[in-house]
Parts: sequence; structure tokens; C-alpha cells
Amino acid sequence: MAFTLAPLPYAYDALEPHIDKQTMQIHHDKHHQAYVDNLNKAIAGTEHENKSIEELVKNAGTISPAVRNNGGGHWNHTFFWDSLQGNGGAASGKLAEAINSSFGSVDGLKEKMTAAGTTRFGSGWAWLIVKDGKLEVSSTPNQDNPLMDVAEVKGTPIFGIDVWEHAYYLKYQNKRPDYLAAIWNVVNWNKVAERFEAASK
Repeated sequence: MAFTLAPLPYAYDALEPHIDKQTMQIHHDKHHQAYVDNLNKAIAGTEHENKSIEELVKNAGTISPAVRNNGGGHWNHTFFWDSLQGNGGAASGKLAEAINSSFGSVDGLKEKMTAAGTTRFGSGWAWLIVKDGKLEVSSTPNQDNPLMDVAEVKGTPIFGIDVWEHAYYLKYQNKRPDYLAAIWNVVNWNKVAERFEAASK
């Protein structure tokens, strides 16, 4: 069964001024759509044709680069869109307690994720994950993620930041740290908390 691209869960301009409307349109409608289209081509007629995206991602090390890269791109971006919202907010409850325990404060978490995102050479992702019941920060190259069997640091992602240039270049050009600072204004903390709770059971 072919994969499809779901609509953004908010308007293209919902994340303004932190992430601009044009970037969201191109990122979702062009880049994410291309991952979906290329994934469908790569699995057509193979034993992977009827597998879920979770199955493909989990077994990335045993599938073709085309399925790994485009499957990862589809999973990562779907996860990313749901991680953001227009009105931002703040971490609270058990999630905030866990962040304080692992990083000292939300600012400590931001510093760790900014470092992970800025030191990721080339394209990739910075992740907040649950590993062995605790929060950790990691990063992955290209469209890999911490669920993959090939990940250096494996865990359950609860938040991720896309640091591919197409995620920020129209507004921030080569200033990746500025984008990494701005994105904290549009984090969907309720979704992150929901994921944290599910991963902690």
C-alpha cells in the first residue's frame, strides 16, 4: 500500500515569524512530498511494499539506501510537523521535571540541542530522546533517526529539529544557530510531553 503525505496540522504561516510561510510550503509540499514519492517507487514490487513506516525505519540497516533515506525522510518530517505549533508554550509537569533532572533546566536542554544541531556536519537532525528511562540529546546524519538499528545512539525520539538547509535557508541563510534559537518559540510542548509519557511506560 502506497504511503501518502498528510496535510500540515496548521496553516503554512502558523509558525511566523520564526519559520516563514514560504519555507513551510516548500519544505512540506516539495521536499516531504519527494520523500513520499521516492519511497513508494523504492518499495514497489518488493517485500517491503506492505510494511509500515515504523517497520522500515526500525530495520534501516537491512534495506536499500533508497528505502532507508526516503523512509527516514517521511517518518522524520511527519514527526517534525507534529512537534511544532504556532503559540509555543512551555514544558511542564513530569516532562519539565525530567528536563531539569537531565539538563538542569530548559535552557540547559536548548544548549545541548543547539550544540548537537550546530556540530552535525552537513545535513541531519538533533534529537531529544528517551533512553533507558532518561532523557538524552543525540544527532543523526541525513534522514536517519534514533529508532533505526544503525543509529549511534538508539532511543525513542520525543522531539527533533531538522537541520537540513532546506528547513531554514530562505530566512536564516547560513546562520543555523539563529534558526536553532528561533525554533524553541514554536515547540508543541503538549505533544512532546505526550510522547515522553508514552516512552516512559
